Order: sequence, then structure tokens, then C-alpha cells
Amino acid sequence: MEISTTTHNLTGTSSADQETPGLNQVLPPLSLDETIEQILGGFGRSQFIQAILVSVPALFDAQQSFISIFTDAEPNWRCNFNTTCNSNSNICQLPKSAWYWDEPSHKTIISEWGLECASSFITGLPASAFFIGSIVGGLGLATLGDIRLGRKNLLYLSCLIMCFTSLFTAFSINIWMYSTLRLLSGFGRGSITTCTLILLTERVGKQWRGQIGTMTFVMYSFGILSLPAAAYLNRGSSWRILYLCTSILAISYCIITYFFVYESPRWLFMEGRDIEAKAVLRKLASIEGNSLDLDLSSIHLGQEISTSNPYKLMGLFKRRWALRRILATMVLGFGIGLAYFGMLFGVRNLGFNLYLGVMFNALLLIPTNLVTLFFISRWKRKGSLSAFCIISGICSIMCVVVGSSREGIQIGLELASFFCTSLALNVLMLFTIELFPTTVRNSASTLVRQAIVLGSVFVPILTSGGKRNEFLSFGTFGLTILLCSFIVIILPETKGKSLCDTMDEQENGTIEQIIGGFGWSQFLQALLVSVPTLIDAQQTFISIFADVHPKWHCNLNTTCSPKSNICQLPKSAWSWVDSSHKTVISEWGLECASSIIMGLPASSFFIG
Repeated sequence: MEISTTTHNLTGTSSADQETPGLNQVLPPLSLDETIEQILGGFGRSQFIQAILVSVPALFDAQQSFISIFTDAEPNWRCNFNTTCNSNSNICQLPKSAWYWDEPSHKTIISEWGLECASSFITGLPASAFFIGSIVGGLGLATLGDIRLGRKNLLYLSCLIMCFTSLFTAFSINIWMYSTLRLLSGFGRGSITTCTLILLTERVGKQWRGQIGTMTFVMYSFGILSLPAAAYLNRGSSWRILYLCTSILAISYCIITYFFVYESPRWLFMEGRDIEAKAVLRKLASIEGNSLDLDLSSIHLGQEISTSNPYKLMGLFKRRWALRRILATMVLGFGIGLAYFGMLFGVRNLGFNLYLGVMFNALLLIPTNLVTLFFISRWKRKGSLSAFCIISGICSIMCVVVGSSREGIQIGLELASFFCTSLALNVLMLFTIELFPTTVRNSASTLVRQAIVLGSVFVPILTSGGKRNEFLSFGTFGLTILLCSFIVIILPETKGKSLCDTMDEQENGTIEQIIGGFGWSQFLQALLVSVPTLIDAQQTFISIFADVHPKWHCNLNTTCSPKSNICQLPKSAWSWVDSSHKTVISEWGLECASSIIMGLPASSFFIG
């Protein structure tokens, strides 16, 4: 891959022309990366704005991914007067007349649809359906980002699918319709984070790759952080309002900003669309004050350049080195994904305030991303990834050992585990981008992303079962990430190496390539692309609240007690502290359902 000449018309004085390649000056052969480096220069204002615009979708991604933490939660309940119910009673063994929800019954799907006695499978179904949809959508849409649609179009298509189905979710009439729409929402969400991260990193050189990549994680953090605030403000209203607010905002953003975000010039050139690539480079550079006459016609990428080839993904499985890398990163992704989503969904099992628990985890993502931002350029990928996974696993297992009797220590260990898991996730996503060439980078990153989501499919069911046995949740999370961490040994170190464009180049040796600096336009593009991950996060974790088992209390004049098994009490002996529609558990009467039923919605989401 070489270029014989690169022509620049730079505004400036003659003395400046003596120091900078001039109009008629013939330069040594340059790679595509080196050409883009000379064109874009440093990280200017236009690149910064573009980076912001591209990264904002990550915020919506996060909102939709975790919105079920609140919408699917089981509200608190209390006993009616003149019943034998007490706060220790089993709500499922109490008559309906014996108890009532503390808040309006429409607060979550549990209380609205009377699911307080449903199995874990039923109550976890919506969240699981979302992640099941994410897997199917990610795999189904993965190659579109490498062929016809490109990074930008796939990002916005995925975001709109996720948001529109989330909008329709607000009009669900039962758990089955709700879970189906969550499945479709997850299908759209599958490619958002991957497209955001790739669109950000493909427009900058290795000097800025790690820093710009963290913008996606920062926006994703804000998406999770926004959920407790939104849910708290909406605590007296229906769970449907939470879906309406998050989805309408995301849809509006996507429609407005689509026309301001630029496609990846690297991808355009790899697809043979030189004119469009030149136009994007000219826009980015002209905002920085450079007037450029670009000649990219002499850049040759060899036999691997093919326009809209749907079989590029097969290259990952035909070459041993690529197959080894993709399988190893997917195993790592599964372990990290199970622990990452497990920590967020498992907060409601710790006996800690749900709003504060989610908020603390979300706030923890801010220092996590700052640490990644400032230290990613110094970290060796393999060593840091392995260390974070091991520490996370140990802390998660210690949560079980300490037990709920020491609530302060337990929540501290949970936060420490989540902190390390988040760092491991950040490193893994950047590591994956560096391990694969441009021709299959989107597909490879999506496969790893789907492995992460596959781990999350089991989280809602495990956390529902974890109410009775903590080892099913935090113990499983810790052991899994510990075991998966050892596979990092077979991967090569990529710290400080340039990105490759073709499979042959990646296999035969990396050519030093530097895309260039990180300007304001690139930053704006990065921000636009990353916003869908905010929506993704909302939908991913919304079931933590929507599918939660609400609190209940005994009605007066009943034999019910706070320690009673709710499933052994008549309905008249107890009542929900909040309204029956607060979560799917109370609304649909799933309080005595099995762990599989309660965890089915969340697991369905992750399977999707």
C-alpha cells in the first residue's frame, strides 16, 4: 500500500512552504495512515465536536440496557390493617386483601401485572430478552458495518431500531408483549457500542486511539448515571414514562445529528469510494484552516480491496492466527460481560437502597474512564487485562464470603469488583480493535461485543436466584471472570502498534501507520457516534428496576410476619409497599415464580 505523491496546497508564507510539503513537492511513498496524518494534523476543534456527536449514542445505549433495573423491579409492600400479615410473611402465601404496594401499582411491571409471585424465569424474561436480541442483532448486523452500510449508517440504523421499539414498549399490555419488544429493542442495540468505538478510533492515529476510545465509555457511564436520577424523579409514576422519555430523546437526537456526522474516511477508501473519502478529509481539514488538494488515486491496497464483499467475516475463521484471536477475545468478553452486568443487576440483592446502589456504580464509571483515559497509553494490554479480571473475581467472591450481615463491607467489595471489571471491559474493547485489520474490524469487534452480551443473558436469572442463594449471583460472576482471564496468555501484545488495513498486512507484519492527530471535527464525530451507547445502557439495565421484586408488608389482623415466606401466605394477608404496577413482579403476580421465570425478560434481552 503506497502512494507516490501527495499534493498539498497550504495557505501560508513562502518561508512556511520551505518547512512544509509544498504544492509541487514530491514526497516519499506514504501509506494511507501517513497520508491522513498529514492531512488532518493534530486534534482540533472540528475533530473534537465530531467526536462528541459520535459518542453520545453510547449514552442512549446505556439507558436502554439498564432501564429494566428500575422498570422491572419488585416494589415494596406492606400489610393492611386488621390482617394477620406481617413484614416477614411470604407475599405469595397471603391473600391480596392482606397487603398492598407502598407506591402506585403501575410503578413497575411487577406490581402492574401482578408478577410478585412469578418465577425468576418470568420476571427476568424481559431483561434477558433484550440481551438475547443484542446477540442476534449484533451478529445479523455486524458485517453491514464492514460492507454496504458503513460505520455511520449502521450506527444510526441500530440506534433508531432500539429507540422506536423502546417507544412501543411503553404500550405493552402484558409480560409477553413486553418481553418481545425488549427482544426487538436489543436487536437494534447490538451494534451501537461497536460502531461508535470503531468510528471514533478509525479517524485518529495511534497517539490518540486510546484517549478517543474512552469517550464511548464516558458517554456510556453518563447513560447509566442518568437512570437513577430519571427513575427517582419518576418514582411516583408509571414505568412506561421512563421508556417514553428515554426513547423520544434518543430518536430526536438521531434524526437531528445524522446529517452532521461524517463517515470513516478509512472505511470509504477501503470500499473504493475515493471521492467520498476525499470529501470527508477535506471537510475535517478545511475546518482547521487548511486548503487541501487531495490525490488518493495512487494508493493501492492489493487484492483485498473489494467493494461490498459480504464474506469478509470468513477471513476471521480461515486463518489460524485470526481464529485464535477471535475465540480468545470472545471468551474474555463472556467472562467480563457476565461480571459487568451481574454487578449492576445484582445490586438489588445486597439489601442496599436500589437508587443509591445503581448511582454509586454509575459514578464509579467516571473515575474508571478517567483512569483509562490517562493511563491506557502506558498499559500493556495483556498484563492490565489479566490483573483487572483477577482482582474483580476475588472481590466478587468475597461479597459472598462476607455476607449480607456486613452491608458496608459487602457494598465496598461490590464496588471494587465493578471498578476492576469496568477497567477490564475498556481495555478489552480497545485491545480488540488493535488485534484486527480494517477489513474485518467491525465484524470482529461485534463478535466480541456479542460474547460480552452473551454473558449478560444469564445475569437476570442468576440475580433472581441470588435472592435465595448469593453464590448463584456474585459467586458465579467471580469464578467465571477468574477462569476466563487466563486465556489472555495466547494473545499478542499490541501496545504502541499501528492499525493494519488488510488481513495480509496484519498477518505478515504491521506497516507503521499514523492516521493523524485528533481535531475538533473528529471529536464531534466521536460524540455523535457514541450517543447510541447511552440508549443501549438504558435498555440493557432497565430491568434492574422494572423486574425487581418489590417490598411487601403484612396486613393487619393476619398471622403474617415479616419473616414469613410470601409464597406460603394467602393474598389477603399481605400487600405490596408500593403500587402493584411498580415492577413486572408485582403487576403480573410473579412474586412466587421460579428464578427462571423472573430472570427470563432480562435473559431474553441479553440473548437477543
